[in-house]
Amino acid sequence: MKKNIGILGLGKSGVAAANLAVKLGYNVFASDSKEKKIKNLNKKVIKEFGGHSDKVLNSDVIIKSPGVYSNIPILKKARKQKIKIMSELAFSLENSKYKKIMAVSGTNGKTTVTDLISKIIKAAHKDSIVSGNIGCPLADKALKTTETTFITMELSSYQLGDTPDFRPAISVLLNITPDHLEYHKTMKAYLRAKENIFINQRDGDFTVINYDDKICRKIFEKTKAAVIFFSKTPLKKGVFYDSGSIVINVKEKHYVIKPKINIVGTHNIENILAAVAASYAAGVKPAVIEKIVSKYKGVEHRIEFVKTLNGVDYYNDSKSTNIDSTRVALESFDKNILIIMGGRDKGVPYTPLKELVKQRVKLIFLIGEASDKIKKDLNGASFVDCGNMENAVKQIFRTAVRADIALLSPACASFDQFENFEERGKVFKKMVLSLGSGAIS
Repeated sequence: MKKNIGILGLGKSGVAAANLAVKLGYNVFASDSKEKKIKNLNKKVIKEFGGHSDKVLNSDVIIKSPGVYSNIPILKKARKQKIKIMSELAFSLENSKYKKIMAVSGTNGKTTVTDLISKIIKAAHKDSIVSGNIGCPLADKALKTTETTFITMELSSYQLGDTPDFRPAISVLLNITPDHLEYHKTMKAYLRAKENIFINQRDGDFTVINYDDKICRKIFEKTKAAVIFFSKTPLKKGVFYDSGSIVINVKEKHYVIKPKINIVGTHNIENILAAVAASYAAGVKPAVIEKIVSKYKGVEHRIEFVKTLNGVDYYNDSKSTNIDSTRVALESFDKNILIIMGGRDKGVPYTPLKELVKQRVKLIFLIGEASDKIKKDLNGASFVDCGNMENAVKQIFRTAVRADIALLSPACASFDQFENFEERGKVFKKMVLSLGSGAIS
């Protein structure tokens, strides 16, 4: 008899999990709290929109999408009925084959580090894939994996919190600052979710930790894996940056590589060091690592150069969905910044940005739901109320003068006006690329 699987949430992960379940021969019922159009969903999936009915409870297993709150009524009922609840990640791993899993998490930098690791691993092992929060969910690729596959994953606190039994061969924890508190409620709960990346590791595994991050340095003792620290300053042991070189000093082995670094910002030195440490732990030779790092140009939506127009440089940093990533973006430029901020608030004050804004920002162009809170927290700055992206880009085009930096770095989630941060970034880029053509004036 076929098992019944319920899917809660039909975002990217939910759709991928539903399609995988159909391929595996399950009866699939999918439920989403919103009315929406769904692309690429298998026609065999029975679905409902606008709320989660008790039909979900006919499931033998419920797969919860990341970001769906664990305490919603339908899940409380499911627990009472002892229905198994699992994450898309756990379901996908159960149906994948692999040689090694490398997992990356942290508040910021995950996408860049995961992308760079995946490119380094691909250069050494042809049978490798990248998944998770970057590219596509693992469920999309699970049935194509083999016993020789290297899987590199970017994982959010949502995914890790929902997958308490997760165990990668190599874990990477980049940094920890307050984020997603609207979901986790407390910093303690957020931290507990992040710790799941290494909490089940054992002898023979590796945990790569940012030595320069106080919280990471504090919690690393909970791992049973071998620890490799990385740092922007010299260490006795680990991977570190020293006078333009990257030093690998791990397990009595010592190497020095001097890759060309093409991505801006001191934060990207940290990102590269993390990727070097993880790739070395995976057995990639230093010469291969050096070659790939030297070719690396960064990822879309992360301080991504878009265009120079009338002496003004435009950058897309839509991936900045919290104040710490916006801080990093502001620190990447000296002054004359015209910044677009706003979107859906994440329950964290914007006041830590106040001094940087005072030093480097000429004008803040506000969009989205968080506009009033940003104004209040960053009082003393100069603001332009724009409402939406189109108006913000138009206002910047009319205001900017030569040597200004036009920067989209919202410090907020995108869901008030966009499907995700990728869509927000693409809309910004499309508008910027239209500037001067008469399409926007």
